[in-house]
Amino acid sequence: MFDYKLLAALAAVVEQGGFERAAQMLGLSQSAVSQRIKLLEARVGQPVLLRETPPQATEVGRRLLNHVQQVRLLERDLQAQVPALNEAGLPERLRVALNADSLATWWAQAVAQFCADNRVVFDLVVEDQDVGLKRMRGGDVAACICASERPVAGARSVLLGAMRYRAFASPEFIARHFSSGVTAEKLAQVPAIVFGPDDFLQHRYMAALGVNGGFVYHLCPSSEGFVRMTCAGLGWGLMPELQVQAELARGELIELVADQPIDVPIYWHHWRNGGELLDRLTRRLQQVAGIMLVSA
Repeated sequence: MFDYKLLAALAAVVEQGGFERAAQMLGLSQSAVSQRIKLLEARVGQPVLLRETPPQATEVGRRLLNHVQQVRLLERDLQAQVPALNEAGLPERLRVALNADSLATWWAQAVAQFCADNRVVFDLVVEDQDVGLKRMRGGDVAACICASERPVAGARSVLLGAMRYRAFASPEFIARHFSSGVTAEKLAQVPAIVFGPDDFLQHRYMAALGVNGGFVYHLCPSSEGFVRMTCAGLGWGLMPELQVQAELARGELIELVADQPIDVPIYWHHWRNGGELLDRLTRRLQQVAGIMLVSA
């Protein structure tokens, strides 16, 4: 039989990124959290954490975290059926990993009514769409949005649609660098803007234009900052059509190469045994994303 106080300590350390913040969240001393982790490791007979900064779950730790995520959701279903079990009367906290561009565009509209109807608050973890699945594999989120179709063991994936990206730049940037027209070779020689080291969307775009070598770029790990930097003329970048409608209407951004979009599929991954709450959220996301995203 599991001691869920020990599992809660493990989840808190991983989700909060350290023992001190985990202790604050649990209302315990740091030494008490450490003792719970040591006791859990003694019971399973092997380490559950790698003492790094931040701490990372071992393979057995990830399995325990996956179990904790699903138990929390199933407990929520039981509390809905037996309200007296939820003594604190607190809303459910749902930890989800998603990419910054979804957060900056369609996500809030998709989940606002769902949160109100189901008394849910989100703990959002922002990851690039190509790597968000590692959070589920690591056991520290209940669901994620990413570009990968294949789910981790014990989870399902649902195709929501695709985010359509186009290459944009400011009129001043275009006048300065492309007075005689935009070519792939010139694009490789002027600054681009890339979201982060795990973002290879611009690389794919350049390859589609026939450029497979390197190019210079700024790193900007913020969707809003990405748009502001592009509008200011610091570089060109690929952005979701959904995000820049106002800037296009005001003439602050111009598409660099017409009819050259990149569609990035968006998959919703969630635990198979995640209970009715995750099922309802899945249906809501399918409904709203089907309107706001393009067909993949």
